[in-house]
Amino acid sequence: HVQLVESGGGSVQAGGSLRLSCVASDDTRRRFCMAWFRQRPTEEREAVALIDVDGATFYADSVQGHFTVSKDNAENTLYLQMNGLKPEDSAMYYCAADPAYCRGSWKRTSRYRYWGQGTQVTVS
Repeated sequence: HVQLVESGGGSVQAGGSLRLSCVASDDTRRRFCMAWFRQRPTEEREAVALIDVDGATFYADSVQGHFTVSKDNAENTLYLQMNGLKPEDSAMYYCAADPAYCRGSWKRTSRYRYWGQGTQVTVS
């Protein structure tokens, strides 16, 4: 079983930055794709960014150029650096993972086997 724990959310003014972290616990030495999703109240969960098994990265159009996804394999930690934050970036941010290549359908929530509990980001 894999546990994902997010941190780093908070309140920030528009134009500011935050870095989210997601620590993955897994002792099977499997390779995972890992992604960030976000969900605003009353809306569906939407894909933000993916780092695939081979390190390739993919972004939603809405965050391209101001969010950066990265991963520290030694620490099993996924990051999301968010710069130039806007009020519309306010949401609960979730980390997701699956032990396979994900790029083909990475924006689908059903693609991922494991999910974290989320961390709230509020931009005012």
